Amino acid sequence: MSDVETIERLRHIGWRGDALPGDGLRLARVVAQHRAGYELHDGRNIFGAQPDGHFLKRGMDPAARPVVGDFVEVADGTPPHILSVAPRRSVLSRAAAGERYERQLIATNIDYVLVLTGLDGDFNPARIERYLSLTEDSGAQPVVLLSKLDTREDAAGKIAALRERLPDGTPVHALNCKDPSSAQLLAPYLQAGDSAVLVGSSGAGKSTLTNTLLGTATMATAAVRSHDSRGRHTTTHRALLQLPSGGCLIDTPGMRELKLTGEENLDLFADIATLAEQCRFADCGHGSEPGCAVQVALDTGELSAARWRSYLKLHDEREEQAATLEARLRRQRGGRPIEPPRGHRGHREKG
Repeated sequence: MSDVETIERLRHIGWRGDALPGDGLRLARVVAQHRAGYELHDGRNIFGAQPDGHFLKRGMDPAARPVVGDFVEVADGTPPHILSVAPRRSVLSRAAAGERYERQLIATNIDYVLVLTGLDGDFNPARIERYLSLTEDSGAQPVVLLSKLDTREDAAGKIAALRERLPDGTPVHALNCKDPSSAQLLAPYLQAGDSAVLVGSSGAGKSTLTNTLLGTATMATAAVRSHDSRGRHTTTHRALLQLPSGGCLIDTPGMRELKLTGEENLDLFADIATLAEQCRFADCGHGSEPGCAVQVALDTGELSAARWRSYLKLHDEREEQAATLEARLRRQRGGRPIEPPRGHRGHREKG
């Protein structure tokens, strides 16, 4: 098979490059990861592979290891071995759970992040804002999906309230995950060669929606608990699936904890940043200081108290994570731990 034919075959599973590896190596995409190894897809066949020994070295950054969505160079053998990871065009990540800082990759080489939230007890605008903050600078576009439209009479009010909290232009779609028309609704994000990752809480309907998009009951599903609308983890690992539309979908287990990495810009709250620039003092703490534009906006209703609280929580977490990351990098470089930031000693009025 010629290089042109091989590249065209790989484009169907999301490859955007124009060159192939030499030295007898081949290119494939990671579609699943298990304790026993990886499953790869070369655009024609799925096959098992093992990581090369250097990926297993202690102390290696976990983010440098192959993850679902990666394109990798593979050496044939028994079994085939993954030798290297191709440059990633987009990366969705979070900080891993626990006190020790570690960046955990969720998916790579994706075009869209489909954030699925139920309109039932799962509905939480602050959590949606957290997902969107994590999507910033990932290289992928966020798309908000609100499931269980068929079960909620108050859906219109929730959708309207959510749109007011999100930046203009953020796609928001309400749907019934069991309805085949959902595939047509989401078709613009799942065209041939496109890749999307589906994220959300357990019980939001990720596996149900995946089955609808596949046109077959491939993924296991389960009923949610009636008192809190939470479900059991029917998806136990990330998996990349090819859809009839030609796109690729990465289904993920439900995420209980979404910690920021410390590298987010929080562009989602650009309106609050604009307000802060109008404050009288450059170091305004947005509390009882005179001339605080943020407090005026809160008093007049221009800025909702819920949105302000969400911003403060994410901002403080981002700053804490950024400091932890910087301290870790300094230790790796043999430097001194950074000192905690000092509080303001007074106000500096804008000139």
